[in-house]
Amino acid sequence: MTLLLNGKVLATAGYNSGGALKTAEIYNPSTGLWNVTGSLNSTRYAHAATLLSDGRVLVTGGQSSSTLTSAELYDPVTETWTDTSMMNSARCFHTASKLDNGSVLVIGGFSNGGYLYNGELYNPSTGAWTLTSAMTSAREHHTATILANGNILVAGGHSFGTLLNTVEIYNLSTNTWISVPRMNYTRRFPIAAKLSNDDVLITGGTTTGGASTNTAEIYNPTTNTWTLTGSMNDSRAYHKSSVLLNGQVLITGGEQGSTKFSSTELFDSSTGLWISAGNMNYTRARHSSLLLPNGVVLVSGGLASSGTLDTAELFYS
Repeated sequence: MTLLLNGKVLATAGYNSGGALKTAEIYNPSTGLWNVTGSLNSTRYAHAATLLSDGRVLVTGGQSSSTLTSAELYDPVTETWTDTSMMNSARCFHTASKLDNGSVLVIGGFSNGGYLYNGELYNPSTGAWTLTSAMTSAREHHTATILANGNILVAGGHSFGTLLNTVEIYNLSTNTWISVPRMNYTRRFPIAAKLSNDDVLITGGTTTGGASTNTAEIYNPTTNTWTLTGSMNDSRAYHKSSVLLNGQVLITGGEQGSTKFSSTELFDSSTGLWISAGNMNYTRARHSSLLLPNGVVLVSGGLASSGTLDTAELFYS
């Protein structure tokens, strides 16, 4: 899901029992209703969607019958999609981050049997893609977090059968990657949340042996160190996080093996403790969550034990 400049929410494509989707919908927080908008030009899941400075939304890559190099732009005024230049590499399960200069950095991912070291920058003014220098580790299912200085912290993921605890930082001004201290745990499918003090909280994921973990740790950009903090009440992968207006972090759903969770919990960075925030109305993993401007968190879709979900619900802090 992507929060548009008009306060509405765009949900794009995805996957259900019928296969990859190309449909898109708009959620209006004022009415609580979803309405169908223009469909994408390509079916895709495991893609990324990024809000551009001009209000358009860039959708990149993903998977359909094969991994995609294509990218397209949504115009919320006309509610239409337009193809833009293709990426240099087909990729899915990648990350995409809008940088301070308005460009979008796409990092890593999986590509038709291989794992990617490279990243590429999208220039919204020209519609062109430029390859960046390569990461130290190829990775997919990682996290990417924009720090206060504009650099990108990339952590964890999976590469060629190996779960990663390696971490590196992309410096936009020099187009270089710098390796930083490793996390305490290997993590695939973790979730990152940037705290109000610019620290980065990493939670859950699958670790060595393939089991989900309840561990959490914090990266301090000033000291360039990782510190373990309180563990979550449930071990989770494929969960989601939202940083609330009061600075707390809400964790929703996720899975441990075949078990899907409806449980949620809140992290207080001042104490390092987790408390239960109650259960959602549905179990869900691989879903979306988004903080709305009014402080309410919108959670939608995902996978339950019974299959994919079309339901959505709101969390009021």
